Amino acid sequence: MFVCLIQKKTLAAKQVVIVVRVTFSAITEANYPSVARIYQAGIDSGNATFETSVPSFHTWDNEHLPFGRIVAIINNVVVGWAALTNASKRKAYSGVAEVSIYISPEFQTKGIGYKLLKKLITISEVHQIWTLQCSIMIENKASIALHKKCGFREIGYREKIGRLHGVWRNNMILERRSKKIGI
Repeated sequence: MFVCLIQKKTLAAKQVVIVVRVTFSAITEANYPSVARIYQAGIDSGNATFETSVPSFHTWDNEHLPFGRIVAIINNVVVGWAALTNASKRKAYSGVAEVSIYISPEFQTKGIGYKLLKKLITISEVHQIWTLQCSIMIENKASIALHKKCGFREIGYREKIGRLHGVWRNNMILERRSKKIGI
């Protein structure tokens, strides 16, 4: 269990900090509707993914690694999720995974993404992942900043890598090299 700062309020000239408990659990078929809702919000933002629809649980499940697929929960409500996919099928890259992370819009900028990504990093290292990578639309400045805060570094820029609704989009490529695995 993690404790996460959710909101600061000033009441009668005193600053009050509201703290809630954030727990993590595996993504399952049972909680996938909540994952799908958050994923759809990311799709609707136009800056989170080239996908235009949420896949079925079966499709999503087959595309992601069997570990490193977690939800963040506050008061029994899924508020974010993160998952890993293989970066390549080649054996030489068996320790390289791609990160996906999505936070419910009403919980963005409250520290949930940071806790979720740090938890995902820990899980990845337990499973011998030495490099995490991600490709983020350059307009998604919050996600780029989050990844940098968690130790990712910019390694490149992909110009017009894909089209979303007929518009060519650019991506920033970031990676995080483990200081524990593969050294």
